[in-house]
Amino acid sequence: MNNILRQAAVTTFFALAAVGASASGTHAGGHDTDQAVGKAGVAAKVTRTIVVDMTDAMRFTPAEINVKQGETVRFVVKNSGKIKHELVLGTEKELKEHYEVMKKNPEMEHDEPSMVTLASGKTGEIVWQFTKAGKVDFACLQPGHYDAGMKGAVTVAKAARK
Repeated sequence: MNNILRQAAVTTFFALAAVGASASGTHAGGHDTDQAVGKAGVAAKVTRTIVVDMTDAMRFTPAEINVKQGETVRFVVKNSGKIKHELVLGTEKELKEHYEVMKKNPEMEHDEPSMVTLASGKTGEIVWQFTKAGKVDFACLQPGHYDAGMKGAVTVAKAARK
């Protein structure tokens, strides 16, 4: 029964996300090249690795990251806390919408290139290419964590013209 409920929650999340993607042109999962936040990167094209620590103080370190447009970054994400945390890349709007779904379905698991969910003491990674200049937000969407301030931003500098 628990698996049926979990599957229903996941199906509902993706259905809602698809509706949001149709309306806004963006979505926290299934990123493509037209997305404001970028796209899944190719590991062989990584130009830099950034270590991000997540703690039970509901903070990311660093919370402010600077990259260049076109850059592919490997984020090595560590959960130094004693409870589950995650790092999810997206627009502020996407993150807030996804957070509302997470509050209703706290056991939801993710398998998207723009996010990593980690148990206490675990390390994971996201390889991401930042295709557009501007700001990309990130947050922990575990219930209560976003409200407690567990968020940050990546500033993507416009690529120099050749």
